[in-house]
Amino acid sequence: MKTTQITKIRRVVVVFIILLVLSGITAFPLTSELDWMITHLNSFPKFFHHWIINVSDSIHKTPVIVLYGTDWLAFAHIIIAVFFVGVYINPVKNKFIITVGIIACIAVFPIAFICGPIRGIPFYHQLIDCSFGAIGLIPLIYVRNKIKRIEDINGTDEIIEI
Repeated sequence: MKTTQITKIRRVVVVFIILLVLSGITAFPLTSELDWMITHLNSFPKFFHHWIINVSDSIHKTPVIVLYGTDWLAFAHIIIAVFFVGVYINPVKNKFIITVGIIACIAVFPIAFICGPIRGIPFYHQLIDCSFGAIGLIPLIYVRNKIKRIEDINGTDEIIEI
């Protein structure tokens, strides 16, 4: 049973790591992504058009040195993903990483709903941002529950080898 639980945890953690890295990597080509969105504007719902145009215009007016900040955002996503390797290696010993991830997912909500209006972000886009936190909670709570099951069976301090 322990091996089955660990296998399930590892599968979910690998997917979580991949998605976190992919979400970070998308911040690197911000300008070209927006250019693509402008070219394919009619592929998006009509209510997004003004927002896409506004963001694209703003990004193109922003000095590249300021856009360097989005490179660091991307880097931060990748580094955060690296921490979850610890959960892959030893879920019980590194369960605190799952707790930190859950806290981070919950923290998305106040950030979106406080900073969003301050920065003039449309409400629907704040909801999109919140969806990352909500969706991230699902695998993290699942993993936390699997870790709890292992702890209940084997004790909390057991070290699990790869």
